[in-house]
Amino acid sequence: MWGKYFNLPLFYLYLVKLKNKINNMARAVYEYTKTVLEKVSFNSELFFMELEKAVKKLLPYELKELKIWLTEFTSNKPELHSCLAIVA
Repeated sequence: MWGKYFNLPLFYLYLVKLKNKINNMARAVYEYTKTVLEKVSFNSELFFMELEKAVKKLLPYELKELKIWLTEFTSNKPELHSCLAIVA
């Protein structure tokens, strides 16, 4: 029935490419977030604000990765430890 309207293998290929493109865009947002957090880490208030934004826009699995990255990144920055409660 659907073969009459769609070329299913091509449609499937299109969906796979679309999924990859979305994943790449999400990955770019995650990497951009890390860059911003690194740049504003000199000020705990700015860091907190940017971290709040990140929590709103990142995907759940990216938040888990961000939490791991933050734990390592803030290990020698005690002034930023209080901000970790946002991603907990």
